[in-house]
Amino acid sequence: MFYYVLKYVVLGPLLRVLFRPRIEGLENIPQDGAAIVAGNHLSFSDHFLMPAILKRRITFLAKAEYFTGPGVKGKLTAAFFRSAGQIPVDRSGKDAGQAAIREGLGVLSKGELLGIYPEGTRSHDGRLYKGKVGVAVMALTAGVPVIPCAMLGTFEIQPPGQKLPKIKQVAIRFGEPLDFSRYAGMENHKAAIRAVTDEIMYAILELSGQEYVDEYAAKVKAAEQAAAPPGKFRRLRR
Repeated sequence: MFYYVLKYVVLGPLLRVLFRPRIEGLENIPQDGAAIVAGNHLSFSDHFLMPAILKRRITFLAKAEYFTGPGVKGKLTAAFFRSAGQIPVDRSGKDAGQAAIREGLGVLSKGELLGIYPEGTRSHDGRLYKGKVGVAVMALTAGVPVIPCAMLGTFEIQPPGQKLPKIKQVAIRFGEPLDFSRYAGMENHKAAIRAVTDEIMYAILELSGQEYVDEYAAKVKAAEQAAAPPGKFRRLRR
């Protein structure tokens, strides 16, 4: 119930007024049935803007840190994400990827929409990075289509480290659903899931027009932080 109050009464109308999102390809979101919406991730604002404009409910796999923050702010953030139906995923340890896949498949098994950012983290510089294969494993295991999505302008309104977003128009583009039935039964084949993931990332790239980097975002971010003078990349650790 709280999800729909946020979407239709409190947060949704406010976001539409402030950011006047320009929506393209909304007809590509299926009216019913399970599907994955896979998008680029440029800003903390992405978590709110996409759900606000979709007619259907969408559940995102959110990093566990959003649910464990200290102090009043941490408790409020955790309460918001729980009330909005988002699922915490621990991204540490060797079993983190499998945990995320299990949670995602649980959402899809109910015939719902699952939102996922294949890059695994927010882009720290506005570029699009190599996708992790979990999205492909879930798509092939559940036998569901993947709708590519591009957020445009959200990096400019709220880059990593900026607490409050600038008030500026953004755009959200949805591409045509990607059908991977030709890979049915190959969710355990490394070459197949890599090919599916790359196809998804290419579709996102076509929609977003970003510069593409064929490396994982977390690896590049860590390398840049290690090479930078102390303090320069402090905000990127958030």
